[in-house]
Amino acid sequence: MAIIIDEKTKVLVQNITGNQGAFHTGQMIAFGSRVVAGTAPGKGGQEVHGVPVYDTVEEAVEKHGANASIVFVPAPFAKDAAFEAIDAGIKVLVMIPEHIPVQDAMEIMAFAREKEVTVIGPNTFGLISPGKCKMGIMPNHIYKPGPIGVVARSGTLSYEIAFTLTNAGYGQSTVVGMGGDRVIGTNFVDALRRFEADPDTRAVVMVGEIGGSAEEEAAEYIKGMSKPVVAFLAGKSAPPGKRMGHAGAIIERGRGTFDSKVKALTAAGASVAALPWEVADLVKERLG
Repeated sequence: MAIIIDEKTKVLVQNITGNQGAFHTGQMIAFGSRVVAGTAPGKGGQEVHGVPVYDTVEEAVEKHGANASIVFVPAPFAKDAAFEAIDAGIKVLVMIPEHIPVQDAMEIMAFAREKEVTVIGPNTFGLISPGKCKMGIMPNHIYKPGPIGVVARSGTLSYEIAFTLTNAGYGQSTVVGMGGDRVIGTNFVDALRRFEADPDTRAVVMVGEIGGSAEEEAAEYIKGMSKPVVAFLAGKSAPPGKRMGHAGAIIERGRGTFDSKVKALTAAGASVAALPWEVADLVKERLG
């Protein structure tokens, strides 16, 4: 099995005619995703990689039953795109853009909660269920189906860790990119809860980083999990008070330090890797 998306997911690409939308549509199709439609206002009637383009999400949902959308719309217009998708009945929304205004992101999340929509991101690499469906910008070749769930704040680190898992013989059930912004739709606890309920996920890998309290909150949930959790945390050497990339990766008022997160996760029963390539060994150790 997988969480959030699977082989039945009907994917819509918003701004499919843009450079990024068009390129990654091709990659998603090559991976085996069911990309049923795309949107680009004023360009209805065109095709991209054989995928029909519509002016509105409503048309795409009505004609093709699209139930999940990946958004490549530029940040200033991302809120309108998200609202259009949610209004049309989309139930999984992957927000790729970064630098979406915080107020816009807050309004997107509030509307999504009201309509019971799962939001991944913003500022995310997406999510992927190997062998079933991909909605994102990650490289296709590093994943294979298997029993390890992965949830990450960092895209490139998650790629490296997924690749080491694959090379060690551990495929992935689903890999979820939470997103690096301060306001996001799906957090560690949300993903952990889904992985805990998935019968085909045997262990979970968390890829975290300094800043915020997401990992500490996850630690509280991990205490009650029946499945082993292995974590890697980025930012050990980052100076306090300095932003290191992601909007959420900043230590403020003594919260969100590397040491506090390691302490919380270890106390909860998770194994914390010192280096990314140690994750696969710890997974093997925890699975016996």
